Amino acid sequence: MLDRVLLGGNASSALRPVRVASAVDEVSDRLLTAIAVGDFLPGERLPAERELTGLLHVSRPTVREAVGRLQALGVIEIRRGRNGGAFVRDSWSESSGAAVRRTLLPRWEEFEQLFDLRGLVEGMVAATAARRRRPEDLEPMRAALDAHLAARTPREEQAADSAFHQAICAATHNPQIALLSRDLLTRISLGFPIEPWGKGERSHHHRAGQGHTALYEAVAAGEPERAEEIAREHFMISAELIREVLARVRDGESP
Repeated sequence: MLDRVLLGGNASSALRPVRVASAVDEVSDRLLTAIAVGDFLPGERLPAERELTGLLHVSRPTVREAVGRLQALGVIEIRRGRNGGAFVRDSWSESSGAAVRRTLLPRWEEFEQLFDLRGLVEGMVAATAARRRRPEDLEPMRAALDAHLAARTPREEQAADSAFHQAICAATHNPQIALLSRDLLTRISLGFPIEPWGKGERSHHHRAGQGHTALYEAVAAGEPERAEEIAREHFMISAELIREVLARVRDGESP
């Protein structure tokens, strides 16, 4: 696996299977941290129980108990029925700061390495897309860009952002490149293949929109060097968001 190669034969602690002795604690902490950094936004439904067991490599009873803890903390609410599930109520609770510290601090050196690696890889993805894109690849890219610029809520922004970068990956016409991009996203997002979105600040939305526009123009124009440079800078936004959350909780503040 990629993490074994990159980290000298040791699986990344961000994604290695949760320790059995403290599985519920660690799953709870990962979910609280994922919510704090904006992987899952208020009003959004968490992945289904079965999906969480696959992503985190734990049993369904472990997931069920961890989700129950978040419900007790008031971070999520459980809705019944056909469209039910565990929905995020708030991005922060009194327990979130400690969970973020426990989750991020022991892994922080690896996270910084992953942020650096992700910038390099996503630059390569963008450059490859600029070289290989076909006329029909630009339509979904443009549609996702327009959806992002027109988004009115953080959830709409996040969904459009995901669609845009999936379209960039598709334009490489190499599924292995897309898998590599998804793997790195999953690793910096604590096992969840979702881009961190903070609290959905408008300044973040504006900066991301500028990056998307510039990246689309470079890919459409077939300019790989420019596309690579733009992408490497653009993907630092997520790293900065996670750094900011950790810095605040280390200082005893809430994000």
